[in-house]
Amino acid sequence: MVRVKLLGQLRRVIRARHYSRWTEQAYVWWVRRFVRFHAMRHPADLDEKDVSAFLTHLAVNDRVSAATRNQAASALLFLYEHVVGRRLRIEGVVRAKEPERIPVVLTRAEVRRVLDEMAGVNRLIVQLLWGSGLRLLEALQLRVKDLDLERREIRVRGGKGGRARVTMIAEMLIGPLRAHLERVRRSQKKDRAAGGGGAPLPGAFHRKVPGAVYDWPWQWVFPAARRHVDKRTRAVCRYHRHPSGVQRAVRRAVREAGISKRATCHTFRHSFATHLIEGGYDIRTVQELLGHRDIRTTMIYTHVLNRGGLGVRSPADMP
Repeated sequence: MVRVKLLGQLRRVIRARHYSRWTEQAYVWWVRRFVRFHAMRHPADLDEKDVSAFLTHLAVNDRVSAATRNQAASALLFLYEHVVGRRLRIEGVVRAKEPERIPVVLTRAEVRRVLDEMAGVNRLIVQLLWGSGLRLLEALQLRVKDLDLERREIRVRGGKGGRARVTMIAEMLIGPLRAHLERVRRSQKKDRAAGGGGAPLPGAFHRKVPGAVYDWPWQWVFPAARRHVDKRTRAVCRYHRHPSGVQRAVRRAVREAGISKRATCHTFRHSFATHLIEGGYDIRTVQELLGHRDIRTTMIYTHVLNRGGLGVRSPADMP
């Protein structure tokens, strides 16, 4: 009973701070594991030593990665500071050192081979990841009003860390996007005729503008196949597509294309940045398009300057 109450408090605090629902799910999952690890004892009765024991168990017994261990540490630090009301001593909670990794990047030819193995909406989504540098969730959470096809721009709202930015739309995608939006509009009209046709709205916007749930600009660019009833408005809505469907399609396409690299949906965003730098665009431009707060995050893509015709020649290739 205490555990349910604790998790309920945690969810309310996270939502009050407007964290993403993915962060909420991850934090709740780690707190649940932490409580179970300590035989259902309430976190208020535990301290830094107990947190460190749990994190050590993850590293030694479960052999989780440094990034996973640090996510668990962040969840527990948040729990203690904002729910339990006690700040843990940072020195008592040792962070794992994450190794620096060069991102996996596909060549332009490899990207096209993967795309050739895809079809339909999933192919269009992946083309946006590569052509606009979007994260998968940023693409799936696009609404119609976020696309400006005349100016070839996408306004990304609520990206990682809540940051907004503007990025481009590839010229080759303007026609496919127009055709796709027309199909979505026809689908929404059918839903409206059947008593549905809405899209969940952010925050309390449904109270500020009643009926906006059915307005075309607020519809998802990539709506889900299934309908559901929105708990807040009681309107029959469609949520956006779930990322798992696109992820499965990409894994299958990479396998069918015979590519041995460990390519995921995020690889296309890495490839977007790398191909721009290879094309001679400056690092600041790439930073703005990716929405990075720190230029050092973008600098990792300069690894392309160390290979091929743009970089240092190997002594084995010298005459």
